[in-house]
Amino acid sequence: MYDKDREIIICRCEDLTLADIKELINKGYRSLDELRRISRCGMGPCQGRTCRPLVQRELQSVGIPVKDQIPGIFRPPSKPITLGAIARGSEGVHHA
Repeated sequence: MYDKDREIIICRCEDLTLADIKELINKGYRSLDELRRISRCGMGPCQGRTCRPLVQRELQSVGIPVKDQIPGIFRPPSKPITLGAIARGSEGVHHA
């Protein structure tokens, strides 16, 4: 049986489909933070900028208004450093 929800990507960073998110909501996960912890949705490089509104829409579809969807703790992306800088120690790490 064909399931179009399996082809609709919600979170590109973590490769999560609409079907994945719906399954988690059906299992009882009812907040952005819960969905984020269980699926890693919103934890990739985009930090939820793309997927958060899509997940909010799915939570709305089960009766949770956006105003009641408390966003999780957002952390700024860390600055990547090379392995060489780590190997050299703190003198190779530039602080922003």
